Amino acid sequence: MDPKKVLIIDDEEDFGLLLKLFFEKKKCEVCVAYNIADGMKALLDFNPDYIFLDNSLPDGNGWGQTEFILQNYPECQLNLVSAYRVPKTSAATFRIIEKPISVSDLEIWFNS
Repeated sequence: MDPKKVLIIDDEEDFGLLLKLFFEKKKCEVCVAYNIADGMKALLDFNPDYIFLDNSLPDGNGWGQTEFILQNYPECQLNLVSAYRVPKTSAATFRIIEKPISVSDLEIWFNS
């Protein structure tokens, strides 16, 4: 079985590194982008199974890409991440993850 692919689009280097190390230990392929432009290019090139998309990025609102991602990558699990004003939702097509996130939180997410 091919390893799962995880795309992280977040400008916080520490957060990106935490996720990258966690998923690499789980034998996943990981790609990290630090802005929307690089993240959307990586989305096309990398074709991930999971996306962790921050909201507040240097070149705009990351969550503004939600509709495009859901329409064009319906098999991908989209995870919207933010530390600010995180809305609650029961949407089945994506998850919202509030920062800060711990390794134990990631374990629960990964195993669910």
